[in-house]
Amino acid sequence: MKQESNSAMVESQNFENQNFENQNIDDIKAVMDQIGAQARAASKSLALAPTDQKNRALTEAAALLRTRMSELLTANAQDIEFGAKKGLSPAMIDRLLLDEGRIEAIAVGLEAIAALPDPVGDELARWNRPNGLDISRVRVPLGVIGVIYESRPNVTADAGALCLKAGNAVILRGGSESFHSSAAIHACLVGGLKAAGLPEHAVQLVPTRDRAAVGHMLTMTGVIDIIVPRGGRSLVERVQNESRVPVFAHLEGICHVYIHADADPDKALAIAVNAKMRRTGICGAAETLLIDKAAAPMLPNILDALIAEGCEIRGDNDVQQMNAAVLSVSEDDWYAEYLDAIISVKIVENLDAALAHIETYSSNHTDSIVTENTAAAEKFLSQVDSAIVMHNASTQFADGGEFGMGAEIGIATGRIHARGPVGLEQLTSFKYQVRGSGQTRP
Repeated sequence: MKQESNSAMVESQNFENQNFENQNIDDIKAVMDQIGAQARAASKSLALAPTDQKNRALTEAAALLRTRMSELLTANAQDIEFGAKKGLSPAMIDRLLLDEGRIEAIAVGLEAIAALPDPVGDELARWNRPNGLDISRVRVPLGVIGVIYESRPNVTADAGALCLKAGNAVILRGGSESFHSSAAIHACLVGGLKAAGLPEHAVQLVPTRDRAAVGHMLTMTGVIDIIVPRGGRSLVERVQNESRVPVFAHLEGICHVYIHADADPDKALAIAVNAKMRRTGICGAAETLLIDKAAAPMLPNILDALIAEGCEIRGDNDVQQMNAAVLSVSEDDWYAEYLDAIISVKIVENLDAALAHIETYSSNHTDSIVTENTAAAEKFLSQVDSAIVMHNASTQFADGGEFGMGAEIGIATGRIHARGPVGLEQLTSFKYQVRGSGQTRP
């Protein structure tokens, strides 16, 4: 009886009627094992699914997001109330919030992914050997992907859609704060899968807030092929330390904007304010502003503009002397991912000093230089060892959608397999197909 109950709960994926919060670890393990088995089975069908069928699933899901707008907003209101009771910061509440515009953007994102070329089956290279063997390297899905994320409900759609289009089954474990919103979005994805005749278990959402489910995911070798954590330092460090499954990860987005001596003042002002204040709660938001000593006359206007936007400034002594509202910066601030309307500011001697600061404190996510000096820009682009390095552009462009990838699962800052925005191509591997005519090796 117990086994049938767990099966029914997993099959329905109806979070409103499921309450795992008081169940013991054995129950969670049983459910996670079943989710894993269903994902593995679905991945075999999805790997062979034609592009048109995958695209239909995505466009049908987008349509459902629009027709179920009121349900999504109601679910999100429950999460906002839950987050407020937990004492989430305004920046974190903003990450959690859905409104009609954001839901429409999620739907458009699904349609954009549907419109992208399907990477599965792409022939990356082909050559013939002297012995007559015909060898090709072809893109294939990774298999089953586990995505563990925190408060942003749009990740449910982005991750589910990208994995689906790349031919992968996916197990999604959202944050406790976005529990109801993620469930409502997931229901739309499942509706799209059903409408397209694809396995509904190709995209599954873990139906519990219990962190034991995360621990179990990290040990699901032979079922999950890649784990992608998307969240704060504590989540990512836990995944990296405990996972027995390979991980795509970044710890945090400590992003820098450096205003060089030859920066255009108007560009410097616009980029500095946008990089920090457009959306403070995303990983591409600038957390540190460096400005060349020779460009320091530009800084008062930039400080005034940031303060007018509601930004708290923490600066060194030279910066404090420029504006009475500037607070003292500490060593810890240079390592801080604020995800809030706070920025650390430092005047540096020159480009080399800026490079040294970034090398010391950067999380290798995204860093930008503002300059009209091509040589300085090229030096910055070549020597800053981050996943994304920019010239005369806001760090807020560190986003798979802005890169033309439709969306992203996250920004990977490692150096193996995927780096930068993790989109469709990064969610595939490859295999070699060797065609012969009876050759044997001497």
